[in-house]
Amino acid sequence: MIEESLTIDDEIRARARIHAREVIDDHDLALEFDALEWAVSGRARRRAGLCRWDADREVATIVLARRAYERYEWAEFAAGVRHELVHALQFQRTGESGHGERFLELAARLEAPRRCRSFTEPRYVLRCLADDCAWTATRHRASKPVKAPDRYRCGDCGDVLEVEHTDSGRTWNAASGYGGAKAALGKDW
Repeated sequence: MIEESLTIDDEIRARARIHAREVIDDHDLALEFDALEWAVSGRARRRAGLCRWDADREVATIVLARRAYERYEWAEFAAGVRHELVHALQFQRTGESGHGERFLELAARLEAPRRCRSFTEPRYVLRCLADDCAWTATRHRASKPVKAPDRYRCGDCGDVLEVEHTDSGRTWNAASGYGGAKAALGKDW
């Protein structure tokens, strides 16, 4: 007899399914549990979960982040599961989902947050350089505005942007600065 060992991903899926079933039953939700699939991402760095919709199969897949499970307390992770259940229910009902009025109504009923807290520190911070503007944004990956901030403007006031590499404190406001910081930091990038 071969003994099968369970992984943390198996644990995450099992706990999430159990919680989802309890939520569905407790709130008498018209969610088709059989049209709901579960997956775990080992790559996700900022979002605790997401819900994908396969319209051809009419199946919602809730993808949960392993790192979030490892860093959050269960109550916060379970709230993220409920957040994704709201999306799954929206997809099953209408084929669409978002964070609008319908989402907010059902999320309040399920005590699900509108947004889930990031579970890792951002790698980059974008900020407006205008003295009277406090706009900032964070990024976990080197997006286009991170690589070439001179091609973008502040969404609030229209001024120029600066990017900071959070680990090193290096900053730049042009594509050449991104390349220079990356080269200077080498393996510490």
